[in-house]
Amino acid sequence: MAINDHAAGATPLDPDEAEGLIPSHITTKEQLNEWEAENILEGERWALSRRKKDVLDEKFVRDLHKQMFGKTWKWAGKFRKTEKNIGVAPDQVAVLLRNLIEDTRAQLQHNVDPPNEIAAKFHHRLVSIHPFANGNGRHARLITDLLLAEHGLKAFTWGEGDLVHAGEVREKYLAALRAADRGNYGPLLGFVHSGK
Repeated sequence: MAINDHAAGATPLDPDEAEGLIPSHITTKEQLNEWEAENILEGERWALSRRKKDVLDEKFVRDLHKQMFGKTWKWAGKFRKTEKNIGVAPDQVAVLLRNLIEDTRAQLQHNVDPPNEIAAKFHHRLVSIHPFANGNGRHARLITDLLLAEHGLKAFTWGEGDLVHAGEVREKYLAALRAADRGNYGPLLGFVHSGK
């Protein structure tokens, strides 16, 4: 099965994680992407239909991932247990996620920066933590947009392009995240508001 072929910057699955694939008919990466896209839409509908929306909650972070990928992966919604090409050590995920949630709440409460900047930095830190075996970028983008909506703001445009497959828009996104890794958030703030 060729499902573990991945675009530059994507998180490869270890063999045990790849074994967690639920639909048995999927044999190619393209089929997997299509299946996940449908599952992600279901997760988005679930998130938008909730009456109580507290995005900055560890349970919501996990539940959203499960709703986005729960028909695809057995481990959806569970913190990863393996090292990856990006992210903190697996035993640090829960602690650093709680810190991120508390920091973001405090920043929003005290108007430390404009809310869209806080949301972009939240996105970057969540991707940097990389809580799950896979789907972290897609999950982090959706939860960031939900955070913006919770504060009455429009969702980011995210370059208005394909961020899943290799290409110019994905490369700009990854470059913006790498700049943020070095403390330069300008490219990320520009990217989240950019379009074609």
